[in-house]
Amino acid sequence: MSAPTGVVLITRDRRERTLDTLDRLAALPDPPPIVVVDNASSDGTADAVAARHPQVRLLPLDRNHGAAARTLGAKLLPTPYVAFSDDDSWWAPDALPRAAERFDRYPRLGLIAARTLVGPDEEPDPLNDVLATSPLGTAADLPGPSVLGFLACASIVRRDAFLAAGGFSPVLHFGAEETLLAIDLSAAGWGVAYCADVVAHHHPDVGPRPGRRIRMERNALLTTWLRRPWPVVFAETTAAVESSGWRVLAAALPKLPAALRERRRLPGRVENDLTLL
Repeated sequence: MSAPTGVVLITRDRRERTLDTLDRLAALPDPPPIVVVDNASSDGTADAVAARHPQVRLLPLDRNHGAAARTLGAKLLPTPYVAFSDDDSWWAPDALPRAAERFDRYPRLGLIAARTLVGPDEEPDPLNDVLATSPLGTAADLPGPSVLGFLACASIVRRDAFLAAGGFSPVLHFGAEETLLAIDLSAAGWGVAYCADVVAHHHPDVGPRPGRRIRMERNALLTTWLRRPWPVVFAETTAAVESSGWRVLAAALPKLPAALRERRRLPGRVENDLTLL
């Protein structure tokens, strides 16, 4: 029987990290089918993956698609469920079978937010507690608390639901891209739930990441422009400028035309959940 869950791994210019992560995924008790999407690396990542892991399907891109590369990878997998890894994250030995069991048991479940353990010391990511104590509660037809946020490299999706919702938005490119997908899945009637017994490992590089804060704030603002009511848009835009100055607005404005083209209002129940959060 073929594995019900495949893995999409995205990378850019991190050849050795990518190879190490693929080694770990290949060592799982039931190795999943894997698609590696190379976001236009210039360090030989694609050639190295092809040489060391010929069983992996490789999609080398001619430009950096950011988080939307995950969507391109998911389209290539035949599996009903898709787990996401970055070049610095992988899955615990029992995580993918546990996730598949949850999807099979709960037909409304569209996305699992996994518990994340960080670094060599396996420290719990602070996001775990935030998700576990979500004020949205646990619906009877979901396996854990409902959430409207997650960590992309520690998430598993129902492939059809993910693709129907549009996957990860190319408007955002990269950074804080998760909320938009979560609310779009919820708007379509799918459940997004935290499952503490599905575990991902994340070993990010330690040190400063120039520009990350502005990218995160820009994408939070773009998400508001894409989906929230106009009074919320005006309030959040003002708050962003007051908090971070005009840099965040300058970063977001070039994407305003695309955001307006893709703009649509959320159902009232999802807007109410966002207001509660």
